[in-house]
Amino acid sequence: MKRIKKGDQIIVISGKDKGRQGTVLNVDDDSILVETINMAKKHTKANPMAGVEGGIVEKEMPMNISNVMLFNPMTNKGDRIGFKTLEDGRKVRYFKSNGEVVDV
Repeated sequence: MKRIKKGDQIIVISGKDKGRQGTVLNVDDDSILVETINMAKKHTKANPMAGVEGGIVEKEMPMNISNVMLFNPMTNKGDRIGFKTLEDGRKVRYFKSNGEVVDV
């Protein structure tokens, strides 16, 4: 089980976008893609056969997963994540600061 999953709300803790919040679009082994965070300008070549228009396109670039924390809505801050097993045998993530379960 991973600490950060697709669809989670995160906050950036280091880098040029420090303090910004976003939603996780994709998670790889050690990199993460977040909506509207770590934007870069990419120059694309036109391809009329595929209907792709050329020019400068802004797109999200992957960033290291160590640069983000899961956003805790109770404290409005980033929070560390732990794992515990519930009485019914499910393994869930929880916030270390207040013990609130992330997965419901």
